Amino acid sequence: MTARPAWLTCLETDPPALLEAALWIAAEHEPTLQPAQVMREFANLRQQVAAGLPNLAAAELAQPLLRRLGELDFHEDDDLPVRPRAALLNHVLQRRRGQPLSLALIALELSQRLDIPLQAVNFPGHLLLRVPGSDHLLDPCNGRRLYTRDCRDLLTRVAGPGAELSARHFQVCDGHALLLRLSRNLCHLHGADGDHMAALKDAERILQLAAPTSADHLLRAAIYHELDCPQAERFDLERALLLCDDERERVQLAQRIDQLGQRGRAPALH
Repeated sequence: MTARPAWLTCLETDPPALLEAALWIAAEHEPTLQPAQVMREFANLRQQVAAGLPNLAAAELAQPLLRRLGELDFHEDDDLPVRPRAALLNHVLQRRRGQPLSLALIALELSQRLDIPLQAVNFPGHLLLRVPGSDHLLDPCNGRRLYTRDCRDLLTRVAGPGAELSARHFQVCDGHALLLRLSRNLCHLHGADGDHMAALKDAERILQLAAPTSADHLLRAAIYHELDCPQAERFDLERALLLCDDERERVQLAQRIDQLGQRGRAPALH
């Protein structure tokens, strides 16, 4: 029987322990990591942040919180190419550099401990934050306020000039969606870094966090292809075929499955 992932237990608490869950995800890649110890040390950061906040109502403290993190040298990781450490929360806390999602997870944990209302917004390519009921969003990397025009400009930068801003870009991101997005980030970064075994762990977590899709099985199939595991690759291609609604893609998948079957047939001995 497969052991229950610790990050899933964290996700199911009320409220979800998102930062601890992210640390347990990091521990899947670095077995010596002790999330409980990192969470104890996080109390020091909470004290540093609280000491620098102005005397304002809780609903007005979200932007000062993000700016305080900037004063403490938390910034977006500008390494190119971006490395997995920009999404692994233990490294983000240590280096004070990370992706917008990683910085947002830290801010959300602090806001919860300091009773500051704050939500994650599932904006494409750059996770954003919002105070419930406010007329603007907040950039977790620097605390800058983003209004509609700013969001349109940001969407153009991350998705191209043809992207159109819509209501779906402003949906609140719950705990499952945040960890799913984190896992997708890690899968991409580990794959780009050539660590396909690490990417496989992330791909399997993606399938645990949400209802499987054709794209998710194709992602894992691509990783199995890099690892030269044709039987596992075939399994995911077959699942992708079952979940695919596009007829042209179904034909292409069937051809790929057939080609794998031909590869697996040993030549006759004479």
